[in-house]
Formats: sequence, structure tokens, C-alpha cells
Amino acid sequence: MNGILLLNKDINKTSRDIVNDISHILKTKKVGHTGTLDPIATGVLVVTVGRYTKLNEVLMSTYKEYIAEFKLGVLTDTLDITGNVLKSENVSLAKEEIKNAIMSFHGSYMQSVPHYSAVKVNGKKLYEYARNGEHVDLPSRSVEIKEIEFISIKDDIVKIRTLVSKGTYIRSLIRDIGEHLNTSATMTSLVRTKQGRFDISSTCTVDDIRNNKYHLLKIEDVLDVFVVEMNEDEYFKVKNGSRMSGNYGECFVLFKYHGKEISLYKKDNDVYRNYLSIDI
Repeated sequence: MNGILLLNKDINKTSRDIVNDISHILKTKKVGHTGTLDPIATGVLVVTVGRYTKLNEVLMSTYKEYIAEFKLGVLTDTLDITGNVLKSENVSLAKEEIKNAIMSFHGSYMQSVPHYSAVKVNGKKLYEYARNGEHVDLPSRSVEIKEIEFISIKDDIVKIRTLVSKGTYIRSLIRDIGEHLNTSATMTSLVRTKQGRFDISSTCTVDDIRNNKYHLLKIEDVLDVFVVEMNEDEYFKVKNGSRMSGNYGECFVLFKYHGKEISLYKKDNDVYRNYLSIDI
């Protein structure tokens, strides 16, 4: 079984929990995902099955859209509401001041990753340092906030929508918005509404899969590919992993034989090299 599932992740489940559930239901060990969601988060989780797990890196590089809510005046060790409170204060800020602070993050900036994350420093995950009470300098990375907008505020809870690049932590973005306002801010909810071309309206649940109410997407559904229906000679070359040449003009070429997916090739200068063998 090879394909891609669009899941709406349940709250209080890790991404690994979802992968394990799918692996059990579909009775296959080859299951992966293309972008971790924290337990507090829900929404789009792109799950790859079978040989398609090799597409994880390609699918992970796309922009992701989120609807997030955060509480002003509160800071926790995890940067979300599930953590231990480190700081709490009453905050009274004008709506326009909050909106301007949010909009100031439009564009690229250097973002420090959260203490509680799986990013490794000296071969050790940051959350392991945090759980042991060990100090470590947090690495920073350049992230792009392609779109960001203020949606609403009720009491001290602010709601935003944002479209961000790979590697962006919404918890960190919210922390940084709070600092920009000279206070603290902690995420209270998060929904991933889009990942690349995938929208939450097209997702299914783990229960849907359990009840056989799901659709497996194929390569043509998820990537811009040039499709080639091979003749016997071309099939022999592709089957043996030979480099291919042609005027395909795309990054990826999907070779088929009698309508069946055989192999995905990726452009490398003037030739195409095997990237993913599907049915050889």
C-alpha cells in the first residue's frame, strides 16, 4: 500500500501517536508524517504510507497556515497553556497596539526555538535539557512569516491567522509578540488549517480510517509532475535505475507503465535521476 492520507489530528495526541494508530489500522510499519503537531494542536497532518514515506522531505518544505489563540500576560515553560506558569500579570493594552505588534512580524526574522522541542543541541534534544533543569543556549533560525493577521481579542485572549515557512514555531512567534508588547504571551490553542495545497476541509479522522472511510492520495495529487507513459524500452531503463533524458521541463517526472506508477524521477541538471521507486 502506497499513498498519502490527510488527517485532522485529534487534540491531546502526539503526531507519533497518530502514526502508530495508522500503522496498526493499515497493518504496515511504513508510515510517516510531514510536520509535527504538538499534542495541544489539531488540524492538518499529512501522513505518508508505504514507499511514499520517501516524499516526507519534499512535502514538509511547504508553507503551513495556522489559526492560533494566545493569552496575554502569561508565560509558561513550554510556551503553551499546558506548561508550568513562570510569569503572570494583568495586561491592559489597546487593540490597535496589539494589532500593530502582530503585523510587525510580517516577513523574515531570526526565531529562537522553544526549550521544549525536539531540536538537538550537541546530540541531545532540547526537551531533555529542559526536563533535567539544564541550561542550554537556544538555537535560532531564520523563518518567514509570509502572512499574518489579527482576527479578534476577547478579554486577554487574542486570535490570529498566519502562514509560515517550514521550521517556524507558532509558540515562539507568540512568545515574541508578547515580548514586543513588553509583556508575556502563551499559546492556548492551535489549528493547522493548511499545509501546502492541503486544506483541513479535505481531511479525515483516525476513526474514518478505522471505518474504511478514507481516500489514499497519489503522487499526481500532491506534486506537480510531468507524467510519462513508457514504452517497453523505457520501462527496461527505468526498472534498472538508468538516468533518463527528455524535454519534460519539470522538477519531477512520474514514469508509468500500462497506467501503473513505476518510478518518480527528479531533475538533476540536464538529466533525470531516480528519486523514488514505487513498483519495480
